[in-house]
Amino acid sequence: MAARKVALCVALLSVLGACSVFAAHPLPTVSAIDVPRYLGTWYEIAKFPNWFQKKCVGNTRAEYSLRSDASLQVVNRCKLASGQMDEAVGAARQIGNASSPKLQVRFAPQWLSIIPAVWGDYWVIALDDNYQWAAVSEPGREYLWILSRTPRMDGQAYASLLLRLSSLGLDVQKLELTPQD
Repeated sequence: MAARKVALCVALLSVLGACSVFAAHPLPTVSAIDVPRYLGTWYEIAKFPNWFQKKCVGNTRAEYSLRSDASLQVVNRCKLASGQMDEAVGAARQIGNASSPKLQVRFAPQWLSIIPAVWGDYWVIALDDNYQWAAVSEPGREYLWILSRTPRMDGQAYASLLLRLSSLGLDVQKLELTPQD
């Protein structure tokens, strides 16, 4: 029983310590994004493994388009082990002004959008000047995606980006490359 209490205390202190590290070093974003330039197709180059993409085996991409209400439509696609393509349609909204790099996304039905928990943070934390690649994460640094306008990213640009992401406190060793056909 005492060992269980000690383990629980250590776990709690670890979580609190991680929270205080992130509070002391909040995740910086790029200064601004030009949404019209960000629209279009982005190919997933690498990601932190996550539960909602477990079924994806490759060819993962996202398409962003402007909706009539000024929010964004997000269409995520990936290849399944069966060879078929899977698709998830969602929405994104900017948090803050029209050039804010902080967005929120949801893939839950529209009628659930009033519930804050269905929205996930989508922060652009690195972006090529020519909008050819981007890195997206969220304040807790639990998720990370490296995106490119093409299915393959220049090796030198990728290596440089990994150094930058590491300096932001992201564990780039957790990255999983996304296979492309």
